[in-house]
Parts: sequence; C-alpha cells; structure tokens
Amino acid sequence: MSVLNNIIIPALFAFLGTLWIHPKILKIAIMKNLVDNPDARKLQRNPVPVMGGMAVFFGITIGLCFSQTMFSSPGVFMLTTAMLIMLYIGTMDDIMNLTPTVRFMIEIIVVCWLMYINRASINCFWGLWGIDIIPLWISGPLTIFAAVGIINAINLIDGVNGLSSGYCFMASVLFATIFYKAGNITMTTLSLSAAGAIVPFFLHNVFGNSTKMFIGDGGTLVIGTMMSMFVISILSEYSKCAIFAEDGMGLIPLTLAILSMPIFDTLRVMSARIMRGKSPFHPDKTHLHHLFIELNFSHVGTTICILSINFIIVALWYLSYKLGASIDTQLYIVVAMAILSTFVFYGYAKRLIRKNGRGLRVLTAIGKAIHFEKKGVWSVIQRLIDKL
Repeated sequence: MSVLNNIIIPALFAFLGTLWIHPKILKIAIMKNLVDNPDARKLQRNPVPVMGGMAVFFGITIGLCFSQTMFSSPGVFMLTTAMLIMLYIGTMDDIMNLTPTVRFMIEIIVVCWLMYINRASINCFWGLWGIDIIPLWISGPLTIFAAVGIINAINLIDGVNGLSSGYCFMASVLFATIFYKAGNITMTTLSLSAAGAIVPFFLHNVFGNSTKMFIGDGGTLVIGTMMSMFVISILSEYSKCAIFAEDGMGLIPLTLAILSMPIFDTLRVMSARIMRGKSPFHPDKTHLHHLFIELNFSHVGTTICILSINFIIVALWYLSYKLGASIDTQLYIVVAMAILSTFVFYGYAKRLIRKNGRGLRVLTAIGKAIHFEKKGVWSVIQRLIDKL
C-alpha cells in the first residue's frame, strides 16, 4: 500500500491536475493573446497558445502534494521551487524574448543553488575509465556545464508537435524505472508525477485542434531542470543507483543513452553554427526535426522517428550491458550510435536532398507513408480530445 500511495496515486493526480487546468490556461492564453506566431523559422501556420508549461507544472505540483515526498524530502521541495523559478523565466522568454545571456545566467544561478541546497553534484564516474570520486574543483564546473546543457538541449528539441513532451514522457518513465529498481522512492515519485502530468498536454498538443497548446520555454525549462536533477541524483557519490554500478552497469552511459538525441543534436547544431562563423545560439532551421519535415514527414511521423531512434540507443546500451560489455565499451557504443543518428544521418540526408536521387525518393516515400494526421481514427480522436 505504501508503494501505491507514494508512486501510483501522485502520478494519477498529476495526470488529473493537468487535464483539469489545461482548458482554463488555454482560455487565458487566447484572451491575452499569449501565442507563438508563425515566422520563417517556425513550422506552424497559425498562432498557437504557448502556456502549456504552466499546465504541466501545475499537474506535477498537484501530484507531489498527494505524496509524502513533497513534505518529507527538502530536496524535492527545493527542486519544485527551482522549477517554479524556471517556469517564470521561460514564460517571460515566451512573452518578452529574453537574451540568451540573461537566460544562461539565471540557469547557472539556479543550478548552483540546487547543488548547494542538496549537497549533490556529478562527482562520481562509477568506474568509467577507472575513475570513481572526482574532486570538487572538477565536479562543480562539470555539474553546472552538464545541467545547463541538459536544460537547453530539452528546450531546443521543442520544434514539432509532441516531440518535447513525448521525449520527456519517455525519459521520465525510463528514469522512474531506474530509480524504482534502486529503491529511490522519492525520485521515482517525482519522475512518474512528471510523466503523468505530461500525458494530457501531449494528447492536446498532438491530437488537439481547437485545444492545441505549445509547452513553451516555460515548460521545457521546467522539465529540463528536472532531467538535470535526475542525472545528478544518479551520478552523485551517495546515489542509491550504486547497486547497479557494482553489477557492471555504466551509469554515465545510461544517462547519456536516455538523453542522447537532445544532447547530440544540440551539439551538432551548435558546432555547425560556430563553423559557419555564427553564434551557437543563433536560431535557424538545422535541427533534426527540421530535416524530417523537409523530407516530407509529418509532425507526428517526425516525433515517432526521433523517439524511436532514442529508444533504440537505450536498448542497444542495455543489450551491451547484459552481454557483459565493460563500462567504457558501453559508453563508446552509446556515443557511436548517437553520432550516427545525428551528425552522420543529417549530413547523409542533406547530401541526398542536394543530389535529388533515388535515396531521397525512398526517404520521402517513408515520410508520406506515415502521415497519420486527418485520417480515419485520427479525426475521431481529435474530436474527442477537443471536447476534454
């Protein structure tokens, strides 16, 4: 019964909280014209309300309020406070377009505050390259770099319907599985509450017509902050996941596999911008999801493909672990697959587009084949979701 109270019930209330608040926030966003307007870089054709992050955060908070975790764990309370700060900053960015410098400074301050309050950082490599505990002068900057990088990587994949919310649901469930098996009920509750809160938003974002909202920077910064704390929790020297490291599981390869597509696509995009002599934060249409759209994939088809690739990378990492690969080898497999799925695939597809040959026709045919929108059951689901 205690497991039910601490895990399942909070996730259920998180789901119901987002489901209840979503139409109310949508109404406010429309009344106040808080929308994301289309431009040359964006993929939508019409203005779309952009306050979805508020609905997701509300759901997470409601879920935690129905668990002892919020009240018995100061760390979770502080993380929720940090997520609230990020929600405000992201919402301000959605409305006022803050500069990257301001956002980065606030993100760094929030991460430093969480490290100080929780007395936790990425300070253990758990046997990778023969390294275990690392000193504070290395772990501090490494944690800030990793956490801020994760936050912005999650933010930058928010480009097509269902991608950021679908990815965050998948990652939350994967992290919840790891935490549950490690006996970390606090983090299990937090991650499953996030998963539960994301589901109603995902349904409206993918299937909704009149009820569609974008999660916005407010939502991606909230979820990104949570993901970064999951990674810190796993890679801290006092992590309950140490039981897996003792069995030969690479914890760094594990976290990198779960975060592979957002992280490596962000690295690819930013490195390409720098090589062209532009700021790494200069917006453009060079993300992987833009490529799939260019190849005639639908939004849903793009989301399915990218999430499937990410899941395959996780599955290959797990297979290498079960087959007895060393921790170092597990990492190299994850990195190699992630590079193939982002850097190499993007370059190859762009080359096909320039040549306009048979390979391009094959990819565009696949894209057309998985256009699910506006067909049969899709329209029925859309009408049902719009009534919620």
